[in-house]
Amino acid sequence: MQYLLIDWGNTVMRDLPGVYGPMHTWPRVEALPGVREALLALRPSFGLALATNAAESSESEIRLALERVELSALFDRVFCAGELGERKPDAAFFRAILGALGLPPASAFMVGDDFEIDVLGANAVGMRAVWLNSHTRTSQRGALHATIHDWSELRAALVSLGAVLVPTRPALG
Repeated sequence: MQYLLIDWGNTVMRDLPGVYGPMHTWPRVEALPGVREALLALRPSFGLALATNAAESSESEIRLALERVELSALFDRVFCAGELGERKPDAAFFRAILGALGLPPASAFMVGDDFEIDVLGANAVGMRAVWLNSHTRTSQRGALHATIHDWSELRAALVSLGAVLVPTRPALG
């Protein structure tokens, strides 16, 4: 079993400027463009989990925010710093999640918008990671990490890092 661990703020859901507090209470919430399509395409090959430094929101509150954009059902698990007692990029954060999932680092991939915290933090425990850099054209590439600028590029990035994907069927028509 492979798992895709995904950061929450500015990776799955947009952090809106000037809005504070638990996201489920915000007047408006937004998923990033393309996230739903990418996750649906990857579901046959991966378990999906959020792995977030959110300290103000519990798992149930995170799920409430995800339900507002119809994404909650796509995530098998939600791991947040507030409940884990550890924060990214600390190795203990990633090890706690791997332990809860019963996975070795080689079976998990991290996707996040912060290169230092999400990508290098995951790499430090032997996990492969993808940097979602949707703000600039800067890219980082290494043995354990790749860069994407849009969710539509995730599948190819995961393959480049050695993920085993279930073949997709061509559309009929």
